[in-house]
Amino acid sequence: MTVQIKPGDTVVFIGDSITDCGRDRADAGSLGDGFVALAAGMFAAAHPAAAVRFVNRGISGNCAVDLRGRWDRDCLDLEPDVVSILVGINEVSRRFDRDDPTPNAVFEEHCRHILERTANRGAQLILMEPFLLPVDEEQRRWRGEFDEKLAVVRALAEKFDLTLIATHELMTREAAAAGGPGVLAGDGIHPSPAGHAVLAKAWLAAVELSAGPGAGSGAGSGDDREDV
Repeated sequence: MTVQIKPGDTVVFIGDSITDCGRDRADAGSLGDGFVALAAGMFAAAHPAAAVRFVNRGISGNCAVDLRGRWDRDCLDLEPDVVSILVGINEVSRRFDRDDPTPNAVFEEHCRHILERTANRGAQLILMEPFLLPVDEEQRRWRGEFDEKLAVVRALAEKFDLTLIATHELMTREAAAAGGPGVLAGDGIHPSPAGHAVLAKAWLAAVELSAGPGAGSGAGSGDDREDV
């Protein structure tokens, strides 16, 4: 399913450090240095008259429960037309690094809550899968827990009939083609510049500018390892 972005729309990206990527908290317009900035810049270059507003509200270390706690302030109060969510890897890593597991049912409930509230406001939703590119034996132990959280995200996308970007499958495939996970995520979690470019391209492939003024062709047709 392709998300239709209209001229003048507000698009909010929200999630953990993969979205955050060093954005300046003192600058409400800061997009950080990752896939959000890349996607926004490429979309704007392809559709310069569309005047789409892109907003980054990622916060490093966030889990779904954290998103839920700030959802009004950092999402709904911005009156978004499109919301893109990427969350889940911190729930996985903290089970092993901090002995702080998140039951699948709890993760699902927090995600479902924010999805329902956002859909009720009429915003279009994009879910980006969490991804993991194991770089050592420790991270390979995470796979069972990771697969369970990934299954929750996929099931929610199906239940709510949302656009799902198959980020894990894509990053795994691209890492294999590049010769190993380190090319796209040196620590298995945080994307390299190349990894962020892969994410940005995938996001742009999931959206397009709807017909109307400004429409045109083009795009759309640093924390601890466990804190993402």
